[in-house]
Amino acid sequence: MECMTRAYEEIIDFIAAGTTPGEVIAFQPSDPVKTRVGDLISREKTTGLSSEETDELNNYLQLEHLLRLAKARAHAHLSHGYHQ
Repeated sequence: MECMTRAYEEIIDFIAAGTTPGEVIAFQPSDPVKTRVGDLISREKTTGLSSEETDELNNYLQLEHLLRLAKARAHAHLSHGYHQ
């Protein structure tokens, strides 16, 4: 049984709560998530990950990529006068 929240769930919760362009731009993962992802990346390069950990890391990286794209789009919305 897993007692730790998967790193990517924080991004999913953020998206599900609804956001404004400014909130998208300002979003940063929490320190525990940064630590978890850093640990997964480090262990992937050294000792390896379980299949569940590999899935967790891959899901996080995909969502992080989407969030970067959303941040770029949010900047575009704000520069065109879209404020919410």
